[in-house]
Amino acid sequence: MTTVDTVRADAPAPRAARAWRTLRSSRAAVVGLAIVAVHVVIALLAPLLTSYDPIAGNASQALLGPGGAHWAGTDQYGRDVLARVLYGGRYALGVSVAATVVSVALGTVIGCATALRGGWFDDVTGRVLDAVLAIPAVLALLVVVTALGTGPAVIVLAVAVVFVPQVVRVVRGAALAVVPADYVTAARARGEGTWSILRREILPNIVDVVCVEFAMRASWVVLLISSLSFLGFGADPPTPDWGLMVAENRTAITVVPMASVAPIIALATLVIGLNLAADGLSKAWGVDRITEGF
Repeated sequence: MTTVDTVRADAPAPRAARAWRTLRSSRAAVVGLAIVAVHVVIALLAPLLTSYDPIAGNASQALLGPGGAHWAGTDQYGRDVLARVLYGGRYALGVSVAATVVSVALGTVIGCATALRGGWFDDVTGRVLDAVLAIPAVLALLVVVTALGTGPAVIVLAVAVVFVPQVVRVVRGAALAVVPADYVTAARARGEGTWSILRREILPNIVDVVCVEFAMRASWVVLLISSLSFLGFGADPPTPDWGLMVAENRTAITVVPMASVAPIIALATLVIGLNLAADGLSKAWGVDRITEGF
């Protein structure tokens, strides 16, 4: 093994260890990760935390305030608000994580490929992405949802349309700093293919940027998906979804405020936790956080 290969193979481990120590020393990051962990646990244990069906309603129990039977009250259809909030975390986390994984994975592959190949491929890809970025995010989302309908798969695709170009720009910038390295040049001289170089040489050296990008995009995806549901283009009723809950109960907010406030609190705490975790990761790895949203 050459000296260059030894340095490249051994460097990520101590770097990751230093980043982990820095992350643990950040109170904001610890709090953020703790909040996200609580949301994940609650979502997983939702069936054990409530005995109410989040979908089935009871007209005789509609618009009840908080009490012993229903701690957060009921909505206009007689459904337990707390049960819908607890189960809503499953939908929010499940769809958001899937959409974020698809967006970051596609953006990372395309960004690394454009940086490595360069030339006409980089130019053409850049012009296509510029054209997509010129379209307002909300308009792009509505076009995809209107054309293909609703459902988790369509929402994941719509989110990818919005966020993949943004991820490509960030990852391409990080990859351009790695492409001129000696070990990449050596890999090319050995005749390794593009995918092999991306997987073995470039990705391990920009994993910090990708992780921060994932954490940052996740908070925006949660907000975006909830916004779609609020506008009526996301989850289909009676799916327990926080954005849909706010939309359904906003007209009765003066009668049963918890029906709207409870999902808002759940959404806000999850976004705050993700943002704190993203800030902690960016500081731990020394990665500049991009503040552009959707």
